[in-house]
Amino acid sequence: MILYNITFIIDDTVNSEWLEWTNEKLLPAVANTELFISQRLLKVLDSPNEGVTYCLQFTTDDIGNFHTFKQVHEPGIFKSLSTSFENKLVFFNTLMEFID
Repeated sequence: MILYNITFIIDDTVNSEWLEWTNEKLLPAVANTELFISQRLLKVLDSPNEGVTYCLQFTTDDIGNFHTFKQVHEPGIFKSLSTSFENKLVFFNTLMEFID
């Protein structure tokens, strides 16, 4: 099982707007790809960063689905994100494999 984690650090001034955009646009766009089994949004409570930190987590049982998402879908989704919240957020991603 593969977990794709995207960590966002959001400027306090756009926190509510980012949450709305994420729930109304980003999460549905990812779900519509049908490449992930599950998705969740988490707020980091003990972040050492200024602003608000969130993690989006997507799981898949097929690494090929992840690669398809990265190549075909993610560029458009994140271009829209960067345009909408220019200079108000930073984000980075991590790919992990579950160890049973």
